[in-house]
Amino acid sequence: MNDLTEDLWVFGYGSLMWRPGFPYLERAHAHLYGYHRSLCVFSHVHRGTPEHPGLVLGLDRGGRCHGVAFQVAPEEAEATIQYLREREQVTAVYLERRLPVRLADGRRVRALAYVVDRYHGQYAGRLSFEDVLRHVRQGQGVSGRNPDYVRNTYDHLIGMNVTDPLLHKIVGALDQEA
Repeated sequence: MNDLTEDLWVFGYGSLMWRPGFPYLERAHAHLYGYHRSLCVFSHVHRGTPEHPGLVLGLDRGGRCHGVAFQVAPEEAEATIQYLREREQVTAVYLERRLPVRLADGRRVRALAYVVDRYHGQYAGRLSFEDVLRHVRQGQGVSGRNPDYVRNTYDHLIGMNVTDPLLHKIVGALDQEA
């Protein structure tokens, strides 16, 4: 892997795609190989509570994930990493990694990404569709309602011409209830 820049890159696959919360120089569609986007994290803070957990996305082993990579200027790198740790690591359910991603224009960079810790108590693994939908419906936390998080992520992916069958099915079920 030969990075073209020493700048920090951040890979977003969920809410970071549509609400990064940090300044960036460039935003590019990107692919991460070896991981896939999965509603596999019980949310106890941002989209749920310990008593009524929601479900949020994590990068889980296997497959490929289409997301967004953000290039951060060197002078913003330290503050951006601190911000991301405060946002993503509230309950330490993710492992912070620098992973190789391929940008849409073919460049390869190492990007900071948050991979789910399969040994953490909030790792949900693979749930039935009914259980996923139940957790999404009930989830509400400090960052808002879980259905809004799923819908915003789904809408952003559609805008990028990316299909996520599970999110599509969940949004369809939520739309039928509305």
